[in-house]
Amino acid sequence: MRLPVILDIALGLIFIYLILSLLASEIQELIATVMQWRAIHLKQSIEIFLSGNLDEKEKPEVIKLVNNIYANPLIKSINQEAKGFFSTLPRKLTWMTADITRPLRKAMAKSPQDEKTFPDEHSAPSYISADIFATSLIEELKLPKIIHSLTEVRLEKFKNQRLQEVERILTRSLRQIKSTDLSNQISKDIKEDFKNLNFEYTQIVADFKDNKLDIETSITRMKDSLDKYIDNFQANIEDENKIFLETWQRLRAFHKHTFPGVEEAIIIGGLKPNLNEIVQLMNTSNAVYDGIETAIQDKDSETYKTIIELIDSLPPVMKKNIATLAKRAQYRAKSTEEGIKILQREIEDSFDSSMQRAGGVYKRNAKGVAILIGIALAFAANADTFHIINRLSTDTVLREAVVYKAVQTIEKQSNSPNLSNIDTKQILEEINLPIGWTDDNKQEQLGQNPININGVPIVSLSMIAGWIISGFAIAMGAPFWFDLLSKVMNVRNAGGKSPTSARSRDED
Repeated sequence: MRLPVILDIALGLIFIYLILSLLASEIQELIATVMQWRAIHLKQSIEIFLSGNLDEKEKPEVIKLVNNIYANPLIKSINQEAKGFFSTLPRKLTWMTADITRPLRKAMAKSPQDEKTFPDEHSAPSYISADIFATSLIEELKLPKIIHSLTEVRLEKFKNQRLQEVERILTRSLRQIKSTDLSNQISKDIKEDFKNLNFEYTQIVADFKDNKLDIETSITRMKDSLDKYIDNFQANIEDENKIFLETWQRLRAFHKHTFPGVEEAIIIGGLKPNLNEIVQLMNTSNAVYDGIETAIQDKDSETYKTIIELIDSLPPVMKKNIATLAKRAQYRAKSTEEGIKILQREIEDSFDSSMQRAGGVYKRNAKGVAILIGIALAFAANADTFHIINRLSTDTVLREAVVYKAVQTIEKQSNSPNLSNIDTKQILEEINLPIGWTDDNKQEQLGQNPININGVPIVSLSMIAGWIISGFAIAMGAPFWFDLLSKVMNVRNAGGKSPTSARSRDED
């Protein structure tokens, strides 16, 4: 057998594999769409990412956290759906098919989970970008709310400590006043002014809790209130009285020490929690958590509930991972707000790495499915590799027709890398390929007198082997076979052979 003939046989075989691979790709894509493999795999990958391993991903807190993330408007906006009856009809048919096959998927699944994969929706996004996921996770972790709640607790403590210090200074003064002949009205005025100061401080904290003020404005107002109180104290005292003068000086010194500046007061009072402190709240045995639990007297308060809700909602591994990322972010952050932004970028990087690994797993699983589909298609189409080679090597007309069609296909695809443009239906109609369960094919494969059992012919081992080889070849994918077809065609053309010249030589 001459080399040009061998190349033509190879071209014909590769071209048939290409056509069957295109059909298999369409079948696999249809199954993946109906079964929502990509969306399900993405969600399961996120569950593993948040839980830390495969065994922990089915825990209720993990499922709840992932469902909450998927319920975030940012995630839901990705899952766009068409409107209108005719636009939604194909999607509704897909949903119906998915609902019908759900019991089968549950039976085949390892997880005993009874929930729908997407509890509130028929479908879900098959891709989520790292920035959208990180933003949704941080929103679900309620870090800004936790920061505000923790600042509330510290501001309340700051208020009480400052009022207690002022009260201590006044108590000492009033105790000395009682031993003198000074007017009781002065004592009443001092107590009344302190009562007003207490009220103003309490109102400032309440406004902060209601998000009417930020921490900077709250401290500024506390500073101004203490300024006003000290000015009123000075106006009420007698300048020549030594007791009042000493008390006023102590109040001024206390004011200067407590409020050297707004930012300084915030730092000295530890009012702005850093990112590491926030994350430490997740550990109930941590000193930060113990301090918060002691400081919050009302266990029914919104602040306490918010913190407890965060702690209970996170899987243990996720707490450790977030803590590690938060420590990294804290080293580079100058403020809590900047720390959250850096933490978000750290989460994005970790998510990207995890999804790359998950993508590799999906490709391996898809390859396994492709092999099964390939073998099934090879059997359904009776694509026996050995029979195909035999027909191409013995039937010159068939071989040249297949090669000619392969050349046409490559020329049409030269300006279009999209293999979906190849019309497989038209090719199958134009060429009688050596596949299918036709009588001629079966006779050539099984012989004139095949062995039958109950009217069904017994296939040979060579046919089974041929189907398996074809199945694995189909699973290689259409891009692989098209690329190989182009390379073999270049080798063939380099020898100056064309379908026309080859036909002329065979006729001679």
